[in-house]
Amino acid sequence: MSAENGNGKSERDAASPRPSGGPGKTLTDSLAKPLPKRFYKEVGISDAGAPFHVLLDGRRIKTPKKRPLAVSTRALAEAIADEWRAQAEHIDPAHMPLTRFANTAIDAVADTLDAVADDITAYAGSDLVCYRAETPEKLVELQSEHWDPIVAWANETLNAEFRVIFGIVHIAQPNEALAAYAQALEPHDAMRLTGLHVITTLTGSALIALALAREWLSADVAWKAAHVDEDYQISLWGEDSEAIARRRGRRAEFDAAVRFLTLVGKSA
Repeated sequence: MSAENGNGKSERDAASPRPSGGPGKTLTDSLAKPLPKRFYKEVGISDAGAPFHVLLDGRRIKTPKKRPLAVSTRALAEAIADEWRAQAEHIDPAHMPLTRFANTAIDAVADTLDAVADDITAYAGSDLVCYRAETPEKLVELQSEHWDPIVAWANETLNAEFRVIFGIVHIAQPNEALAAYAQALEPHDAMRLTGLHVITTLTGSALIALALAREWLSADVAWKAAHVDEDYQISLWGEDSEAIARRRGRRAEFDAAVRFLTLVGKSA
């Protein structure tokens, strides 16, 4: 990421937060790329109205593709600015999820709005909350308790009929239900779709993501609903430290995505 002067020329490049990923095995510290040093003193936002730009020493931040990091709400711009203010001696992208989501929205999602919306809708076609266990009885009860209200809400809100399937054999959802879900994502907005997509992939449920966006579900209730199966297995067998760490990381990403979606300020 870079900051530009008034003529639009780059003054200095800063490492831009990017989505996590990479090799399956953790690299040793000796192979890890060193974090860039913080090169700026002041962080602010433009005050000329929307779109709002984040400023480093008065210069606009750019995304990895050299596009202006501009957002539609002051609240989101301030939250992103806070991430940059919080950086100490080095800039650590791992602690800047809102910046990363905004970069993704501007550099990737904005160019593929329909494809991203289609991908979210595809999750609704095999949604977590629509596929139920047949046994054991306790798990069946837990799935029904947490998932039936979500399916009922989606059917009523979207005037649709999502089917609940028992077993693991895929059964296609009615085209009308998927069309109703797709319509609920319109108009396509890059920031909103980014938040929805992150939540959908983390939970495995497009219906949970939509219920969160519509503020029908709280973050805690949505997270619990997305982990009914996992929590049931934990109740039987317990969990190890690695699993706890992975889940903690997913929860942090989930909470950041929920906050991002809220700060965008638009309901799905």
